[in-house]
Amino acid sequence: MGFTGIRRDLVLLASVVAAFLAVVAHAAYFPVGFNENYASSTNAEHTQVLDGGEVVNLVLDQSSAAAFGSKGLYLFGAIGMNIKLVPGNSAGTVTAYYLSSGGDHHDELDFEFLGNVSGQPYTLQTNVFAQGVGGREQRISLWFDPTAEFHSYAVRWTREIIIFFVDDTPIRVFRNNEILGVPFLNAQAMGIYASLWDGSSWATQGGKYPINWAAAPFVASFQGFGVDGCEVVGDNIATCATGPVYAWWNAQRYQYLTAQQIDALKYVQSTYLYYDYCTDRVRYPIEPFECDKNWYGS
Repeated sequence: MGFTGIRRDLVLLASVVAAFLAVVAHAAYFPVGFNENYASSTNAEHTQVLDGGEVVNLVLDQSSAAAFGSKGLYLFGAIGMNIKLVPGNSAGTVTAYYLSSGGDHHDELDFEFLGNVSGQPYTLQTNVFAQGVGGREQRISLWFDPTAEFHSYAVRWTREIIIFFVDDTPIRVFRNNEILGVPFLNAQAMGIYASLWDGSSWATQGGKYPINWAAAPFVASFQGFGVDGCEVVGDNIATCATGPVYAWWNAQRYQYLTAQQIDALKYVQSTYLYYDYCTDRVRYPIEPFECDKNWYGS
């Protein structure tokens, strides 16, 4: 084969690889039924799989909370779901969507939606646990009605940064600050979980408004069960931790925020953020080390 033929074949191979990576990078956006990646953790009355697995309702009543979880464990990727939250008087309820490795020194990324009395905005609390250490709560008021239609809640988790998104808007970042001695989430595979439960003792204005069980059942709905991440098979976490080099989450452009994303994040932080562990001097008289590196101030 001459040089021209070799070059032609290399160009063809590059186009095939590029097309493959495009499919992989957007796998989560293709319709995937619930049962392909997830399984119920509570009975069929409380975890209702509907429309052939396109929608799942979690149903909370006095007899039981509701939950489901992924069949696989993941390290790095874009992991998210579309959620429609409990409508009406949702005070005392907690709808949780989170990643967790389990164990005493677990890693965890949390979206917790704290219900409220009718007419009040929902609170979204996020938290990060790294090697068992959490206490990194941030709270924002959502700027839309999350009960009227589905909205996307996701994390982009790479070697250098974790970004929390609401729809396409970044609301929080957690950078890799291992150089400062702050653990990062890069050594434990995590499952993906959702639950709806009674948080009356704390969820709504510090427990001021508990669940009104006369309004039960409470229902939160979920869609979008694709997972665009590196699945860990068995105990072979190294496959995801060190590669594959062609995976989109290892590309340099996914290790930071763009200028437009920084502007969007600043707007959320200045407009909707009302609690940040980094500024809570009662809990943390000295600002935690990672705060300055994770904050995009004006």
